[in-house]
Amino acid sequence: MNYSYTALSTAHGGPGGFGGVDYHNRCCGNRTWCVKDICGIVCVIMTWLLILFAEFVVMRLILLPSNYTVFSTINMAIFQALAFLAFASHIRTMLSDPGAVPRGNATKEMIEQMGYREGQMFYKCPKCCSIKPDRAHHCSVCQRCIRKMDHHCPWVNNCVGENNQKYFVLFTFYIASISVHTLFLVLTQFAECVKNDWRTCSPYSPPATIFLLLFLTFEGLMFGIFTIIMLATQLTAILNDQTGIEQLKKEEARWAKKSRLKSIQSVFGRFSLAWFSPFTEPSCRKKFSPHFYSV
Repeated sequence: MNYSYTALSTAHGGPGGFGGVDYHNRCCGNRTWCVKDICGIVCVIMTWLLILFAEFVVMRLILLPSNYTVFSTINMAIFQALAFLAFASHIRTMLSDPGAVPRGNATKEMIEQMGYREGQMFYKCPKCCSIKPDRAHHCSVCQRCIRKMDHHCPWVNNCVGENNQKYFVLFTFYIASISVHTLFLVLTQFAECVKNDWRTCSPYSPPATIFLLLFLTFEGLMFGIFTIIMLATQLTAILNDQTGIEQLKKEEARWAKKSRLKSIQSVFGRFSLAWFSPFTEPSCRKKFSPHFYSV
């Protein structure tokens, strides 16, 4: 396990200390959270390139050359809206602090401020020298303890935790939606080209058209299946008030489990259209001690 029992009398400070500004996993003058992991950065760039490829094929090959103006305009609006929301959700998931516990907060002074008594036992992470709040786990990639950590996702180069789970769910939802929409458009384009002439149904040569459509079909199937499974997994975990890592480790609930309604509200807030927006934060969240939040 990534924690140890520690008594107040043996607590000591850790790397980086507590009380100052912590620049770990921060960028843009400490204003934005960002994980400096090369594998995650490569995965993020690949994700953006695949979205841009779908944008190019759908717009340049399918919708813009279409002779059906109404069909083209409606599907163009739907596709662009989904692509924008998917990209915004991805950026928000990647650049949001997932719920990192301040490093080195396990000092005697801070422990006393938190209300612990002499000899009282608590969880302390030996890797980042932090007092671990309930349901926090240490991430070896972020090198921090994350509150309600679900998992670390290289495709968003970040942990999915208490603060950004909503944005990750929206990312999977919008990618799944755009994948289904893309497959529908590819099928209509294939039908159009088979019905008419392959040389006139596309601005490119027949071999290039077939290659682009087949690659887009593969991409749509791959992303669609993966994100639908991930979306279902995330929603199941939220409704059961149990994170992915808690399910994997088969941890017994040491917390009072919330009802399904309260669980979904803890991630998305009270029901409104803001549930589907990556630009709004949940309106109701459980408050923790400020000592468990990054400065």
